[in-house]
Amino acid sequence: MSQNVKCWRVAATRNRAEPLLGLGTAPAAVSDRVWPWGGDNMLPYALSLIARNSVAHRRIINDKADYIAGKGVMCDEGVAVVKSLIGRANGSGDTLRSVIARLALDEAMFGNAFMEVVTDAQRSFLSLYHVDASTCRLARDSEHVVMHHDWSQFRSGEATTLPLYPNFEAQSDGTLRAIVHYKDYEPMFSHYGVAPYVAGLDAAAILYKTDRWNVSRIDNSFQLSGVMMLDGAVGNEEEADRMVRMAEERFAGNPGQVLFVLRESGDGDSSRFIPIDSSADGDWAKLHEQAESDLVVAHSWFRSLSGLDYSSGFSTDRILHEYEVALNTVILSEQEQLLEPIRHIISELFGVDASSLAIVNKPPVYTKPSYMRVWEARKADGLDYDESDPAQQLFLAELTRSNNKT
Repeated sequence: MSQNVKCWRVAATRNRAEPLLGLGTAPAAVSDRVWPWGGDNMLPYALSLIARNSVAHRRIINDKADYIAGKGVMCDEGVAVVKSLIGRANGSGDTLRSVIARLALDEAMFGNAFMEVVTDAQRSFLSLYHVDASTCRLARDSEHVVMHHDWSQFRSGEATTLPLYPNFEAQSDGTLRAIVHYKDYEPMFSHYGVAPYVAGLDAAAILYKTDRWNVSRIDNSFQLSGVMMLDGAVGNEEEADRMVRMAEERFAGNPGQVLFVLRESGDGDSSRFIPIDSSADGDWAKLHEQAESDLVVAHSWFRSLSGLDYSSGFSTDRILHEYEVALNTVILSEQEQLLEPIRHIISELFGVDASSLAIVNKPPVYTKPSYMRVWEARKADGLDYDESDPAQQLFLAELTRSNNKT
């Protein structure tokens, strides 16, 4: 086994810090079979819930995964087996790009992704399937992955176990199968990767809560918050509580917008409403903006690539600049991490050179007019250019032919 393959697998030593990313303790039946993902083994479910409830957080995850998946996958024309895999990666008809896109989404959301590799004893075919990361857990032997559709109601008989690549195991249908585990490295965590935005979890929670606060204000028609002091004589605490609840249902809108307090009446009726000053609304808006900025930083991402700055104007130059930075600092490295095991698997099974397998990247906007020649565009970008370069002449001819067809 090569050293490159070892880095895709996981060490056998569990670190005591791992359970800290959870709310409780995993049931014994689960802990005895797998390494819990989070203290209660439900961390992927929590991260999924956060992504579904925080608008900016979800947008960053989606856009980041889309850029990493690129616009397609390419390879040298002479490698037929690789070209076939690009067009049809598995028996479900998924293209290789669609498999990579799902892996990129899982890694952006969980810091982990899982890909199933299927072949046979004769190595006559290869299929690659994306496996939902939330269903996967690393077995106690650190050599297998256990998959279950709902870890909150784990039943051992419903679980499926496959070995970690490069080990394959024969299945009842005659195939050989293995699992590739992608994970984002984090010190002190041996079995699972950690989501890259882990430092921004509080920021994501703030964004969700400020959005919910605005929804609550709309539900209450923006009426003032405050305390309503009611005078009344009641015989016991249960009766007082009933009266307060009736007042809330009739007058308060969303419970909690107005606090009702019932007290013993004195001489006359001294019921009154005490408003709570809402002049701090601006502080809530600033809190939301700060949390949004912190979340972008935690994701190691850029505001203009997630549509967070469109309100201040559409700057093509800024988008292109930030795309170039993202391409060279985040996108290319993530793409290499996803493609490296795939290239190795193809080379190992079929004995072909799969090094040409690459993801096609295109900027989100274009500034070069279509009539510019190749060397003119390169000159405008400050790159080396040669008007007589055969490769550039060939590219220009293909571009011209393509434009004539359209």
